[in-house]
Amino acid sequence: MAALRTDAADEELSLPKATVQKMISEFLPNDVSVAKDTRDLIIECCVEFIHLIASDANEICEGESKKTIAPEHIISSLKRLGFEDYVSEVQEVLKDHKQQQKEREKKTTKFEQSGLTEEELARQQEELFAASRARFANQGQPSAAAAPAAEPEAES
Repeated sequence: MAALRTDAADEELSLPKATVQKMISEFLPNDVSVAKDTRDLIIECCVEFIHLIASDANEICEGESKKTIAPEHIISSLKRLGFEDYVSEVQEVLKDHKQQQKEREKKTTKFEQSGLTEEELARQQEELFAASRARFANQGQPSAAAAPAAEPEAES
């Protein structure tokens, strides 16, 4: 399966190195560091794991005559490939994700929260633009509150 992928495709598949480094550091004691090639190997292993699960989930999906991989396909794939230990944690993360999605849908927009009409908001916006233009126009002129420039020191 992995032999079918080209080197160019492999280079495109990766995870953010800084994020992986941060995750690794969180699991290790402060006095332990990880070499860059070790981090890169961990990234390659993660990418390969994701590819394995996604490919198997795709096979399950196709077997059900579906065109979209659903979370259930991932869970079935984990079980089928012998990663049963991960299933409960994946289900918990899925549950949390669904809850967060519901909460996002319930959130009102800033416009709705403002309680102002579009005309009132447009007027406020124009006032802010005018104030900004005035500040910008006065930027090149010295202000009365500005301190005088320091005199250059005389050479001895």
